[in-house]
Amino acid sequence: MAIVTLIDEKSATGDVADVFGEIRAVLGLPFVPNMFKAIAHNPAYLRSSWERVKVVMAPGQIDRKTKEMIAIAVSAVNGCDYCVLAHTAGLKSMGTNDAEIVELMAIVDLFSGFNKLLEGLQIPADLGAQGKR
Repeated sequence: MAIVTLIDEKSATGDVADVFGEIRAVLGLPFVPNMFKAIAHNPAYLRSSWERVKVVMAPGQIDRKTKEMIAIAVSAVNGCDYCVLAHTAGLKSMGTNDAEIVELMAIVDLFSGFNKLLEGLQIPADLGAQGKR
């Protein structure tokens, strides 16, 4: 249960109503996701957060499917069920199948374990920029 009241779309006014309309249109949803309804108590923060979403998730050097996969991986590591579910739905709407999602989570599993192992053992880098061969 949310610890703040979610701003109802029908009662939203001003900039909040404008941002809510843009969110529905850009995401192609008939509703505003709860994350945005929660942060709408601070209209400036709602606007700036939505602008960041548009900039980061817009077409760029990395394709949208890869961006959604990164979002799921980061969300899984951070334990955010909301984002895992939301971005998995996004991936599935792009045609991603269950095998691809399992493979993605296997990568998360592998590197989460390696990260903790290497962090715990304090293994120095010997590959990449810090450890050129």
